[in-house]
Amino acid sequence: MTNPALAAGTVERHLRARRDSGRGLLMPYLTGGITPGWTHYLRAFAAAGADAIEVGLPFSDPTLDGVTIQQASHMALARGASTRGILAELSGMPDLGVPLVVSTYYNLVLHDGPGAFCAALRRAGVAGLIVPDLPVHEAGELTDAAADAGIEPALLASPSTPQPRLAEISRRSRGFVYAVSLMGTTGERAALAASAAELAGRIRRVTDRPVLLGFGISTPEQAREARRHADGVVVGAAIMRRVLDGAEPDDLRDFLATLRQALDASPRPGV
Repeated sequence: MTNPALAAGTVERHLRARRDSGRGLLMPYLTGGITPGWTHYLRAFAAAGADAIEVGLPFSDPTLDGVTIQQASHMALARGASTRGILAELSGMPDLGVPLVVSTYYNLVLHDGPGAFCAALRRAGVAGLIVPDLPVHEAGELTDAAADAGIEPALLASPSTPQPRLAEISRRSRGFVYAVSLMGTTGERAALAASAAELAGRIRRVTDRPVLLGFGISTPEQAREARRHADGVVVGAAIMRRVLDGAEPDDLRDFLATLRQALDASPRPGV
């Protein structure tokens, strides 16, 4: 079963320790319920060297996601995936040795209420939470409920975020700060957006929390470039495209191993 001690608000401590050892952080994403044996992918992610794993709760209107993750969400829902079912499967997993972070849209949080939702995450062994459509000035109820449940909510910052709000996002985030590399939706890109470096630098000036860059990071070369500016990366669409194309857990382990190697070969930010 999932180690309850790991879920007791340990995302930031875990990521800080790995970052401070010189390691580039890797957080792969998987849409929960995407296949009958979807939890086997999570085991493969951990085996490939993930430092945390993001599990998306499928939602019918994923407005911040591009076509790949939209398709994955719709496929999971068509299979009958639900928040309760996904959390039940997570709760039955063995300890992966890395924190699980759930991502979802705020409508799903409101369905049960922030308190009940965060308590359900905690019972499932989840340690962190990402709600991309929740702005910082409306996050108080959820962050309070998360604190009560021992869940660490990571807030998102984008290239257009003004510096005072960026400081507030960094202060109120727990676990890490999620830096959105570009204005737009998730999805694979040909190159890392130029806005990523500038945003990561602005965040790092106002917080010592780990900074993870996401949205559009698809290749080892992009992961290596992102590592020059941030503590690590979130990789979603590149993984889900492979899953949708029929990739097995071992295939994803091999792909993530290339990202792991790229991060390990990259210097820390500012070096």
